[in-house]
Amino acid sequence: MNIISLAVIIYSLTATQALPARNKTLSNNNASVASLSHRDYDKFWLQALSINLICYLIIIVPGALIVRFLEPSEYLNKGEQGSMIQKLLYTCIRERQSDKNRSSADDDDSHDVGDTNSSKPLLLGIDYRKCYRLLFCVLGLQISFLLWGILQERVMTIKYDGHKFTNSQFLVFMNRGMSLLVAWSAIKYTRVKDDAAPMYKYFYASFSNIMSSWCQYEALKFVSFPTQIICKASKVIPVMIMGKIISNKSYPYYEYFTSVLLSIGVSTFLLDTNHFRAHPNTKTTLSGTILMLVYITFDSFTSNWQEQLYKKYNMSSVQMMFGVNVFSTALTLVSLLTQGTLPECIRFMMTHSSFAVHVFMLSAAASIGQLFIFYTISCYGALIFTIIMTVRQALSLLLSCVIYHHPVTVQGGIGIAIVFVAVFLRIYAKKRTSRTKAL
Repeated sequence: MNIISLAVIIYSLTATQALPARNKTLSNNNASVASLSHRDYDKFWLQALSINLICYLIIIVPGALIVRFLEPSEYLNKGEQGSMIQKLLYTCIRERQSDKNRSSADDDDSHDVGDTNSSKPLLLGIDYRKCYRLLFCVLGLQISFLLWGILQERVMTIKYDGHKFTNSQFLVFMNRGMSLLVAWSAIKYTRVKDDAAPMYKYFYASFSNIMSSWCQYEALKFVSFPTQIICKASKVIPVMIMGKIISNKSYPYYEYFTSVLLSIGVSTFLLDTNHFRAHPNTKTTLSGTILMLVYITFDSFTSNWQEQLYKKYNMSSVQMMFGVNVFSTALTLVSLLTQGTLPECIRFMMTHSSFAVHVFMLSAAASIGQLFIFYTISCYGALIFTIIMTVRQALSLLLSCVIYHHPVTVQGGIGIAIVFVAVFLRIYAKKRTSRTKAL
């Protein structure tokens, strides 16, 4: 009873802070924060985070109370034979019967990357079907995120008719909304079987994804370029640790060794002095360090939680994409409405047609990227996905050097060599381990 009372009090305070009458105050606070210098803003990122969390609690607290009281109750026992409200609550709270014979497009591809007893014909001991699928994932992620990065930099750094757009929350909302529409269309027109997972399970991945995105955006204002590179290149190790915590996974020693080697190689290449000079000399502050640690923690949790859902409920990648983006869209929409910034963003979009086109293209690129993200995790798991995304950073920069004829220094060459050695050792060690188990 004490927990219920505490939840009600938190919700009351949350609703009070987020009333439309307060929107002007919140908007003024945001405007004042935006006008602060970099050093002054370092003191206010916690306030901005608190405002976002207060807005999210408007959904979190009532949802948690509904799940807490209705999950064990008899109200949902009728299941899908009850009223419309009962059907909706049953879908959101209870697990449905899983269809083991589902025929979705990518189910027979899921979680078979480590199957050494496959009955498919092999040539020279290599399953080329898996190799082609992995190459498809790598190329899809590389191209979609390359386009996304270019468009994001265009939207956030260049002025439209003398005005600069600075609300990253609105861009996240548009990206998630487009992804939700794409996933819904794919589910409807491909006739994917019903999802067995309760909808609230997707909320954890959605919330962690939004928080990691926000922390990443904010952290870039307070950390130096070398710190950014080292943190992003070292995400493989936190993903493995989080996999141990969430799913009690055990990784062989060569996985840890090659992951550390990969992180060192990518960091060495990206910290090439030629690339370093092109970035501003921002000092790493305590705020930046905290934000980067929170970003890595949430980001590591997201992919591991999604992998666990894939294994437990045997869902398709578009179902995962739909479930995650339902909550992501709702959370960002509530945050924009309660802070009173949504009308201003829409007005900016209506006034500047080129901005509207760029946002649409950015959202489309993000949606395509999400399709490849969820498909890659469903097929290969969180660790392989993180390794692909880590190597992607080096490949993007290497591609830039080739296209624009930028010289690669000795340091950059050593870094690329270490990356290839790490990937080769990983493949060799995994192949040798598989043969040993088969004997």
